[in-house]
Amino acid sequence: MNEVILDGENLTIEDVINVSRYKLPVQIAESSRNEIIKVREYIEKNWIRSDAPPIYGFNTGVGKLKDFNISVEDNDLFQKNIILSHCGGVGEPASEEVVRATMVVRINAFCQGVSGLRIEVVDRLVEMLNKGVHPVIPIQGSVGACGDLAPLAHMASVLIGFDAAEAYYEGEILPAPEALRRAGIHPINFQLKAKDALALINGTTMFAGMAVLNYSDAAKLLKEAEASASLSLEAMRGEPSAFDERIHLVRRQKGQIDSASNVRRIVQNSERITEDARKVHLKHDVLHPEYQPRVQDLYSLRCVPQVHGACRDNLNYVREILEREINAATDNPLVFWNEQGELDFLSGGNFHGEPIAFAMDILAMSLAEIGNISERRIFALCDSTLNYGLPPMLAGEPAGLNCGYPVISCAAAAIASENKTLCFPASVDTLSTKSNQEDHVSMAPWACRKTKQIIDNLPKIIGIEYLLASRAIYITRDVLGDFKLGAGTQIAYDVLLEAIPFTDNDTYMPFLSKGAIKLAESGEIVKKIEASIGVLI
Repeated sequence: MNEVILDGENLTIEDVINVSRYKLPVQIAESSRNEIIKVREYIEKNWIRSDAPPIYGFNTGVGKLKDFNISVEDNDLFQKNIILSHCGGVGEPASEEVVRATMVVRINAFCQGVSGLRIEVVDRLVEMLNKGVHPVIPIQGSVGACGDLAPLAHMASVLIGFDAAEAYYEGEILPAPEALRRAGIHPINFQLKAKDALALINGTTMFAGMAVLNYSDAAKLLKEAEASASLSLEAMRGEPSAFDERIHLVRRQKGQIDSASNVRRIVQNSERITEDARKVHLKHDVLHPEYQPRVQDLYSLRCVPQVHGACRDNLNYVREILEREINAATDNPLVFWNEQGELDFLSGGNFHGEPIAFAMDILAMSLAEIGNISERRIFALCDSTLNYGLPPMLAGEPAGLNCGYPVISCAAAAIASENKTLCFPASVDTLSTKSNQEDHVSMAPWACRKTKQIIDNLPKIIGIEYLLASRAIYITRDVLGDFKLGAGTQIAYDVLLEAIPFTDNDTYMPFLSKGAIKLAESGEIVKKIEASIGVLI
């Protein structure tokens, strides 16, 4: 695929990822172009004139100032005033991939032809996106209703070529006019007309783009967590019967069935999780001086499909919400053809970000749970009363002189706890703004941002689990080395051994932990597993 065609109806999550991360260009569908032009021609003929009735956003003020009329003569200045006054964002700039996701979602919303802006505005935004002019947008300042006013105003300030606005271009942050000039976008100073400004800044756009990026990263992390859980199952010689397909089919939960299938495939043909391997007595197993059948494992091993599966089901719900939202018209007012062939303008609340706020809160809780159950396996790997004979703290001999891995396991606990506090739902928090004109808001942008923090944290926990599980296998290589690992876990272990310079004795922990965490962040382990055994669900 060389470009993404935008028609307001068929944008996919994968399209947004390809545009935002891999710089695929976009083009407006001809049908959408024709509709935008047709609608605007009607508006200019019938609504942008001195005797037109009050129409919000066309010839009236906005927000609490909706009762003030705007003359035809003042409308051009009014458009500029809207943009400049609404540039109220603060904080660090959003990443370029977030900005690109924002731009493509906004353009696609216009392609439904119900926003009422001029085609020249849409074309300019397309040109900026395709030529790599990415507005500098402060990440804080939006409450998620009316949509993303401040972030989108910063985007629009670059579009109009305002001197003090800034944009990324070819790795530099430049004044907007210079970025536009270097990209060959003309004219530098671009005049907005009636309704252009409001259409540009009013919509659930930046947080929808952020949510798509979060979803994509979360889907990859779920596979990563199933790989690390499988390696822990091998490390502790766990019971594979808990993953038997029959158990999960009678629960009828799709995510659970898929998760169990992934683990079965990753550990397929393992000899380390057999009864013969469990019969081998490890000297530190003081709780079981004689062999006894394991029967069943800790919940953090046995219930991986149930916990991961519930998170998978939540992820599917999030995907459904996002697929609708990135193909939604979310500005206000909107215009629609009636049976008489005339346009009706309707004021509504499609800019309210509640669907995204709920979706991101649910995603945050799901990812935190993936981290929670991973941290419990990390704890078990270090605890000689839980790990069936692995050395205490996975320390080399002599234990005591060697300290092992207690503090890096505490790091996982610290991060898991941090994630829990990030799960306070943004969607139930609201503050009245703008003189109570906007008396209930979604806080969807914060829901997206705190979910992103959990996404950034989770690979650290998974990486620590990779580290400790591979350490457990490494340190028992003399007594259990004849029992081969599974089809996928052997690959994971081999990749980890290449990155982690294990020794029997203590060493500087970052020498070990950084490599494992980097692998969890990069997705390299899952990629190599899938290259060997096929794509995981």
